[in-house]
Amino acid sequence: MLQRMQTMWLLLAAVFSFITLRFPIYNGNKMVNGINEYNRLSATSSLFLIILAVATGLVAFITIFLYKNRAMQQKLCFTGLLLCIISAWLYYMQIKTFVQGAFNLWSAFYFLIPVCFILAMRGIYKDQKLVKSIDRLR
Repeated sequence: MLQRMQTMWLLLAAVFSFITLRFPIYNGNKMVNGINEYNRLSATSSLFLIILAVATGLVAFITIFLYKNRAMQQKLCFTGLLLCIISAWLYYMQIKTFVQGAFNLWSAFYFLIPVCFILAMRGIYKDQKLVKSIDRLR
């Protein structure tokens, strides 16, 4: 299980997803009742973002243990990728409410989650191809 590269990619995706719960993605000023307030945008800023971050991390973590069912693994990786895209859209909508601000260094971890899912899907696909080629030889 651990010798497969997609396991490492999925483990990184799970860790990065849980990191977004703790560290902010965006820092800036927001107008609240006519007062300029400093805010930090992280996954804990909204209930939907919390749910999506935890779901993405759990999907990645659970997918690691389905190494015998590669078709299900591929579907779950795609589901995790869709969850990342939905949460990116929610982050974008939250960032639009800021008056001024900048992305935090920790946002790099968030943008690595979909990359990890794509690389894991690629590894799973290579495994499927290898198993099919071995079946043809028998």
